[in-house]
Amino acid sequence: MKLAIHGAAGRMGQRVIALASQDPEVQIVAALESATNPRLGQDAGLVAGIGEIDVPLAVVGESDADVVIDFSVPDAAVAVVAHCLEYDKPLVMATTGFEPDQRRYIDDAAQKIPLVYAPSFSPAVNLVMKLTEIAAGVLKQLPTGVDVEIIERHHRFKEDSPSGTALKFGELIAQEMGLHQHVHGREGQCGARSRDEIGYHAVRTGDDPGQHTIIFGMLGETIELRVGASNRDCYAQGALVASKFLADQPAGLYNMFDVLGLSR
Repeated sequence: MKLAIHGAAGRMGQRVIALASQDPEVQIVAALESATNPRLGQDAGLVAGIGEIDVPLAVVGESDADVVIDFSVPDAAVAVVAHCLEYDKPLVMATTGFEPDQRRYIDDAAQKIPLVYAPSFSPAVNLVMKLTEIAAGVLKQLPTGVDVEIIERHHRFKEDSPSGTALKFGELIAQEMGLHQHVHGREGQCGARSRDEIGYHAVRTGDDPGQHTIIFGMLGETIELRVGASNRDCYAQGALVASKFLADQPAGLYNMFDVLGLSR
């Protein structure tokens, strides 16, 4: 599979390059960056710290890639969607933090090209999402009610809050349990907790690559589902798995449940 990576000089792009270069089923044919990136022209392998791979960092343009992986920022990611539409390229979209109109554009693009979009490409995160969905479906039957809180931790450089992954956990729970209020943090005399809310709490510290804890609080017992990354390789590996899945798919919007066979 011939692969193009957009955001190749970023933290995640570098890890995708490092892991893809070790995969005998993958050939990196393009490493793409912003036209203002000071590393343009440098070998992408050297930027990633793995030695030369004879693929220079370049701006977005036509290539013979079979699939494009995007780990960038929302505005740049939207431009890559337009490029993939123009050249009919399957796209793995791993960028988060989109505005509603940008997300609608991505959804519309998936009517014309195969596109995997997910707030997290970690296989473990997506498995815990499925477990969370199952737990929510069972616990909603309790007559005494269930309190749901979502705690997420990420590195100090993360720009969106709460994380797209935390919001996806909340979306899955809300759909299963019929909860409609999404509360972000608490302060002061805010009164007793509503029975119709999901609470979110975002922690930003150091170089933490990502942790999520889902708490189901009941009268007399508690369930906590936790998943945490020790480095970024899980996200890069998941994106590579998604790109292999996407190579043979028709146009449509897919997620990691589809990629991992977790869709019901």
